[in-house]
Amino acid sequence: MQIQGHYELQFEAVREAFAGLFDDPQERGAALCIQVGGETVVDLWAGSADKDGEQAWHSDTIANVFSCTKAFTAVTALQLVGEGKLQLDTPVARYWPEFAAAGKEAITLRQLLCHQAGLPAIRELLPAEALYNWQTMVDTLAAEAPWWIPGTAHGYAAITFGWLVGELIRRADGREPGTSIVARTARPLGLDFHIGLADEAFHRVAHVARGKGVMGDEAAQRLLQVTMREPQALSTRAFTNPPSVLTSTNKPEWRRMQQPAANGHGNARSLAGFYAGLLEGSLLEAELLDELTREHSIGQDLTLLTQTRFGLGVMLDQPNVPNATFGLGRRAFGHPGAGGSVGFADPEYDVAFGFVTNTLGPYVLMDPRAQKLVRVLATCL
Repeated sequence: MQIQGHYELQFEAVREAFAGLFDDPQERGAALCIQVGGETVVDLWAGSADKDGEQAWHSDTIANVFSCTKAFTAVTALQLVGEGKLQLDTPVARYWPEFAAAGKEAITLRQLLCHQAGLPAIRELLPAEALYNWQTMVDTLAAEAPWWIPGTAHGYAAITFGWLVGELIRRADGREPGTSIVARTARPLGLDFHIGLADEAFHRVAHVARGKGVMGDEAAQRLLQVTMREPQALSTRAFTNPPSVLTSTNKPEWRRMQQPAANGHGNARSLAGFYAGLLEGSLLEAELLDELTREHSIGQDLTLLTQTRFGLGVMLDQPNVPNATFGLGRRAFGHPGAGGSVGFADPEYDVAFGFVTNTLGPYVLMDPRAQKLVRVLATCL
């Protein structure tokens, strides 16, 4: 496999580990970018971007990074807090009156961001096309009753996070949520990151598909069993309602829409660059960065059925939980995306890391491919 890009010699072992991913015949394409102290020390890509292995992964190939998008959304919400346009502990209903329905009058932006609001799923089955109608989705969520008493537990809002936080951003900023997020996070840093992709960029997007025959870890098995056997369960509804959530990734309407929980498109460079921007203080004031990265939720996740630890819209490292550690240290914060992509920062080592793949693994939280790359990185620092 030909590995493209560049790396500093100190990180040759990382390049070897990245090349090693392609020993698996199923691995199609991937990219890796690592910054240390704001300097890019690794920027690599390889493999194919299409489903048939005929189109090479290029320097400017981008991919759907799924939940890696949430961190960009959370940072935008916190920027608006810094500007006084939103407040973390004011009821959401003050900005969005309809949201007060069904016992939600006291839910705050802070609870939405740390997954304690009780709105990870919608009970009533929606038609597939509802996914693409912003108004339908926010109206449905405004009418939804919480699945638990807000603030007493946490459960990952895999897709609803985008409508809930996105609607607050839209109301506070006056722009469509994806437009606002990209203008406030990606553009100032010159990142190739999009929420709501222009049609003329479609030719650069890697086709995403699952690898076959890999069973995943225990957490993945648990989640799979529930979603197959219990159609009404919170976890099932969170990932399959609307039913188009899991089948839309490569569709034009998914790429075009602005769903700031899950449909960000970018490359490894844009993920590493975003976290480097947070570390150097160019996206958030120190006080708001502290809020972002301070532990808000820890313990059994009612949606993912595994232990999670959250700041405000970012996952925090859990060194002792094998499927939940980024791999460097306890202070690391970031966000994995379904199937294996991940972006994170480790302030202790001044590391910003981005990994993007179009071969989806079946793991919940962290993918072993990214974890292996980080373990090797640790030996080089």
